[in-house]
Amino acid sequence: MTVTTDTIGLGAFGPTCDLEEEARTRGYRRVAGLDEAGRGPLAGPVVGAAVIVPRRFSLRSLDDSKKVSPTEREALFSVITESATAWGIGVASEAEIDSLNVLRATWLAWQRAINQLRIPPDFLLVDGHLGADVFIPHRSVIHGDRLSSSIAAASILAKVFRDRIMCEYHERDPRYRFHIHKGYPTPEHLRLLRQFGPSPVHRHSFGPVRRCLPQEEA
Repeated sequence: MTVTTDTIGLGAFGPTCDLEEEARTRGYRRVAGLDEAGRGPLAGPVVGAAVIVPRRFSLRSLDDSKKVSPTEREALFSVITESATAWGIGVASEAEIDSLNVLRATWLAWQRAINQLRIPPDFLLVDGHLGADVFIPHRSVIHGDRLSSSIAAASILAKVFRDRIMCEYHERDPRYRFHIHKGYPTPEHLRLLRQFGPSPVHRHSFGPVRRCLPQEEA
């Protein structure tokens, strides 16, 4: 069951637990928020996160991860992993993205995140409009990371975890400066991609990367 919601007004004071409570009034008890990081980059994995928050969960500075500074995100990551009822993180690799496509890889990362939850959810709140390829009742929420506390928490976990991976990639191969752009197609990244060619952690199925492959690999 999927209900795509695109008419909810954005809260003036950040995400709340209203959507979680609404699901509970319909009989669900273990409501998990899902979000991802890394669908758009040219390099690196896609990371999914699932979080079940306690009732009346409130955390200062919690918001869509894109609206929170890196320092705040790191602090929130620690608080969320300590205070959440359950949380899980799943990763789909660059090779899986190339093999499956990025949407199916995102669904795979989410399934892996759900599998990591110590408490199995009976309902999901999923950021965006694409839903999740899972056999669990769920609701897609446009701007969910700005509306739902559990989705916002998942947004923070996914973003921080993926950024850490990209910083590790930079340590292995500093030519591409992954620690700065995190694999996104910034002008600098595109310039370095043209200069050095794709690395093993680039997504070879993505057009800007494929155009930089040797002719026999393209």
